Amino acid sequence: MSYMLPHLHSGWAVDQAILTEEKRVVVLRFGSDWDKTCMQTDEILFSIADDVKNFAVVYLVDINSVPDFNDMYELYDPCTVMFFFRNKHIMIDLGTGNNNKVNWYINSRQEYIDIIETVFRGARKGRGLVVSPKDYSTKYRY
Repeated sequence: MSYMLPHLHSGWAVDQAILTEEKRVVVLRFGSDWDKTCMQTDEILFSIADDVKNFAVVYLVDINSVPDFNDMYELYDPCTVMFFFRNKHIMIDLGTGNNNKVNWYINSRQEYIDIIETVFRGARKGRGLVVSPKDYSTKYRY
């Protein structure tokens, strides 16, 4: 479903998307459209895009055609989701130690909606780091 979500094809377009959105969270999925994990993530993001349209906007960025951010945001994983609000990168504590991004597949629509809503509520209050509603660390998995 990556063809249903808007793509950003240059570093300038990514910057403008982050800069110009004043009222909503900008959700950027960095990855490749042909990657299986990205395809699954795109399906989830497309399915929630209408539900979160009042407080978030979703864009896709191909890390092969737009390599400008690969070093800056350490985009070494096949699929990465990051959040921005009013030209500021919003970090989220997911319990994994990496607070900058979501770099694994989350298979639940509701979990993504909860994460984006938490980012929006925290960012609107001026917080640069928000705590995820669910702990994704492995300490609770036996």
